[in-house]
Amino acid sequence: MSKELLYYIPAGQYGKEGVLALLEQHPEIRFVSLVGVDLAGNDTDEKIPMEQFFDDYESFFEGRAVQTDGSSVVLTNIATLNNARVDMWGDPSVNWFVDYNYEHIDEKTGKPTGTLRIPAFLKHCDRYVDSRSILKRSCEYVKEELMKLLQANQVKGMEFIDANEIADVIFTSATELEFWVKTPSRNVDAKALSVSQKLQEQYWQRTHGSVRTALEKAVSLLDKYGLHAEMGHKEVGGVKAKLDDEGNVDWVLEQLEIDWKYTNNPLQTADNELQARIIVREVFRENGLDVTFNAKPIIGVAGSGEHTHFGVMVKMKNGKVHNLFSPADLRKEHASPLAYGAIMGLLKHYEAINPFISSTTDSLNRLKPGFEAPVCIVTSLGTDPALPSRNRTILCGLIRDVDTPMATRFELRSPNPYTNTYTALALIYLSAFDGMKYVITSGKAPETILAELSKKEGEAADYLETSREYRSEVDVFDDFTAEERDRKFGKAPATVWENIQGYTNNPEKVASLTLGGAFEQDLMDSFMAGILKRWTLELANRIVPANIQLVRSLQAVHDTADAFDSANWNKVNTLRLYLAKDSVDSKSLFTHITDALAKGDYDTASTLQVEMNEKVLELEALYAEYTRNIL
Repeated sequence: MSKELLYYIPAGQYGKEGVLALLEQHPEIRFVSLVGVDLAGNDTDEKIPMEQFFDDYESFFEGRAVQTDGSSVVLTNIATLNNARVDMWGDPSVNWFVDYNYEHIDEKTGKPTGTLRIPAFLKHCDRYVDSRSILKRSCEYVKEELMKLLQANQVKGMEFIDANEIADVIFTSATELEFWVKTPSRNVDAKALSVSQKLQEQYWQRTHGSVRTALEKAVSLLDKYGLHAEMGHKEVGGVKAKLDDEGNVDWVLEQLEIDWKYTNNPLQTADNELQARIIVREVFRENGLDVTFNAKPIIGVAGSGEHTHFGVMVKMKNGKVHNLFSPADLRKEHASPLAYGAIMGLLKHYEAINPFISSTTDSLNRLKPGFEAPVCIVTSLGTDPALPSRNRTILCGLIRDVDTPMATRFELRSPNPYTNTYTALALIYLSAFDGMKYVITSGKAPETILAELSKKEGEAADYLETSREYRSEVDVFDDFTAEERDRKFGKAPATVWENIQGYTNNPEKVASLTLGGAFEQDLMDSFMAGILKRWTLELANRIVPANIQLVRSLQAVHDTADAFDSANWNKVNTLRLYLAKDSVDSKSLFTHITDALAKGDYDTASTLQVEMNEKVLELEALYAEYTRNIL
């Protein structure tokens, strides 16, 4: 049956008549959905009968077919209750995917019922305000300005590119998807997971049973949707599957990764990532498995990232393509001066960008030392240009192959599966352009630019900050103390509120990212307001209540006559009372947090959240020590 289904309509291959003719051949596709993406990365979905699409095709691309309530999605302070109308404009420049419901078989065709998902832009008060439009405008702005600069200035060390012969600028990008799968309604053994990870028992190991089946089906289905899957494999997290008496897989708890091919259109990259999540979730569900894309579903165990790759190329008038990040000789130089500029721009602006990348408590829980996740603002280029290496402890590293100049790119390691890829890529390219602009207009030699990128703390620089370092070729977790790491590369935010301060306290960096109006500041402010609202609501109504339940679940189980066990329990109970028990004379830590949130005292709430996290981990450790002695 799969050969008889239409999985996607490639961009630019069909005009109006061709699209309609194609859909007439597939009557199982019964609905159309315009897919807009709000500032939080949420995608819209509706069911419009296909007949309406046939009746008025143009209206779907002129904002007349569908309007939505913008106050009900995350367009905070933009689409308000008294001005909520948002028009949806279809985007014909990218692939359109067909979402099949395999549980709803069309009576006439005997095939699963399909919905044609058309990516769309959201227009409010005569301007586009959605994540997709931000990315589109950002790439258009960077392309136009970069072309102007290159044609007006000769970049030293890149004389092999004739800027006057450049026909187009190409933005290459790709994401990697990590996720956890488990059998529904099964308890998690965090200690077993932690031990398995430390023993390195899982990475790239063979999958079995329903996990293997679902992984193979997902990889195959990605290909059918034109994503060109490159591999699927086990990640570092997980434990070996349990078998029943008949030798069948009884339950699973594993971490997986699926990768697919990069694109030359960042909008398509982000659209692909949305579609990939849909495919993965549905395929694994059909095989009896739950999937979570949370960044840190289990504290103390490896989290899930979504490493984001980016590069910039130029297409010449004769059709030849050059990678702007590759140097003249990859065996003698790590990268081009423009690559150095791009990473300098990203690192310089990252404190202001960070809230857009890691916008939730869950995302920040992942960014802790010891789990191959970045914790500070630093890059790595490798120690020897002739022998490419990868430092897995840094924020954003150079990816290169001396025999493949087109492969030179950077990998940002902080995003997670729920990062808004549209706004993330927009800010990556806007910040990278700022650094590239510095390199182009400075007229400096490649070695001078590299020296600035490699500067030590306290050394003055024309573009980067004097107090900071930006490059490390050693393990930033083990080769620096926490104090050294924070001083050299910046202290990582512990809470969403702390992260927001990186945006609020750096207005000059924000201003440079808004040049050209691609990502307007009121839209940035809206994004910040949205994540602040989410943080306060989750902290008060999910995180604190979950910790209350944890405290209540830790009960005494010892013989009170045993003095040793009683002493251990007293340690546990003292901390339980401090966290959760109010009295006439004092309030618990949990109550102090909710009170601070109610007053809008976010500084206090943030500080107390850090303390709460530490105390809860201490409580769990004390209780584990207490129960280990119970026979």
